[in-house]
This record gives sequence, C-alpha cells and structure tokens, in this order.
Amino acid sequence: MQNSEITEKNIVNKLASNIHHYDDEPMYQLLITNNWCSSEILINDMLVFKNFQEPLAGPTVDINNYIFKSGVQTVTIRMYPVGKYKDEDIKTFIAGTGMSVTVNEYDEKSEKDNEIIKYTTPIKEERDEYGQLQFEAIGKTYYEARFTFNATIPYKVEGFENARDLREWDAAILHKKLLQEYNKVKAIYQNKDYDNIARTSYDGLKNEVISKYQTREYIDEVWEMLMETYKLPTFEMQPIENYKMVFFADGKLVALMQDSKDPRVRGNSSLWAKFNRGEGIETLFCNSYFYIPKGATEFKIY
Repeated sequence: MQNSEITEKNIVNKLASNIHHYDDEPMYQLLITNNWCSSEILINDMLVFKNFQEPLAGPTVDINNYIFKSGVQTVTIRMYPVGKYKDEDIKTFIAGTGMSVTVNEYDEKSEKDNEIIKYTTPIKEERDEYGQLQFEAIGKTYYEARFTFNATIPYKVEGFENARDLREWDAAILHKKLLQEYNKVKAIYQNKDYDNIARTSYDGLKNEVISKYQTREYIDEVWEMLMETYKLPTFEMQPIENYKMVFFADGKLVALMQDSKDPRVRGNSSLWAKFNRGEGIETLFCNSYFYIPKGATEFKIY
C-alpha cells in the first residue's frame, strides 16, 4: 500500500509537482580517478559508485540525491584487487594501485565551480627498485578510507533519521522477512504490474528529481525509457540466489546484494532482469533498498 495514489499514468505529474527551483542550485559531484583496482564509493553509507570491470577509469558522479540535509557528509572509499584482467590475475594491490576522489561543487545559475576537497590514497616514502612510487597497501587485498566535506543544499528531502536500525534485529528473522519482500517485488515486475512498479519506484525517483532540480521533460523521458524496457516481451526477472544481506545508511537500509566475484554483477542487487531489444541480451538491476520507520514493523521500499 506504499504510495497507493501513484499509478503508471500519473507518476510523471506527481514527481513534477515536487520540483522547486532556487536562486542557488548547487550540484555536488565526485571526480574519480581509479588506477589498477576495483572499487566502491559510498556517500553517507549509501553506494554511489562501483567499478569491478575497468582497472583504469575516471568517471564523474553526481551525488546530490545522497545528500539529505546540509552539513557534514561522509565519503567512504573501498578498494579491492583487480582480479582477472586480460591475461593476468592480479590478486593483490600493485605498486601503481591508487585512487583520487575530488568533491566538486558547481552551480549552472551562478556559474560557480569550485573544488571542495580532494583525497588521494597514500604512497610509501621509499620507491621500489625501479624508482617508482608504491601504493601504501601494496600486496594487500583490501583498503578503506574515509573523509568528510560540508554541503549546503536548498531543497528538502526525506532521509532515514526516523527509520529503525535494522542491525539490531535478529539476522535470521530479518533475512526471512526481507526475502519475502524481494519475492513480492520480483512478482510485480514479472507480472508487468505497472501501477505497482510506479509505486515502488516513486520514493527513490522523487528524491532524485528534487535534489537535482530536474524538469518535467526530463522526468517524462526517463519514465518513458523505463516503461519501454519493462514492457518488452523479452523482459524476464531472474532467480533471487547467490546473495548476501548488506546494510546501508548506518543500518537504516538493508538489501540483498549479489554475492559473486563476477565483475558483471558484483556490487548489484540480487533483484534483476534480462531482456533483448533485438541487439543481444541486456541486464537491468533493480537496486532498491528496504527500511522500517520507527514505530512500525513492516518494510517500506526506497
């Protein structure tokens, strides 16, 4: 019954009604340099970036929809060895492993563009026998770092301060309850229940369009693209298997995530589908999270 007033036909209008514009519309981004490692980056303990396929990458990632209020925001970097790449199997960090993450703020209205903070993974004081710099964690299999920055936002979105800490639950009971929810959502997609797809998508989409100051035209385009995929006759949900239960948002959110080293699925939800538009098999991961408001006992989806 979550978002019971939302339907496939009215979701675009409902989302657009939440959008407001301001004199200042800051956009926060991560500018990432990823060298010879796999990695994950979290903002406020929510996954915003994952890379398990390209050992050398330099993406830019918008993060406004993970900033729920002004003040201190926390960035967590997790690094893993590359693993199998071309003809090599790189099982530990090498000398050239490293990451840099820059938090940047820009505003198209005021044309402001400034670097807030930059983090670079540390290197050893001594160079190797060839005179090259060496990653501090060379030879290891995991590295984690955290840093913070301040953000000031004009919009208001609902975070998870009023959600229960699910880490306090009995793990077996929580897992059973969560798996039931996943199977319900899987059935919604498989049965092409488009109104309920809209209802389960609404909260996450609402926060995104509000925090990124989107237009109705953008929302319409995104929803149309999603619905085209869901309505394909080849769209087929996959079995919920080979997963692990993972907490996010400091225990306020929980998800069943792929428990696989396969770079094609690693770091994604266990709720996913395959489809074919006529150009080969594609995949869609339904990266939804679940939470329980304080004073309640039933899950809501985000």
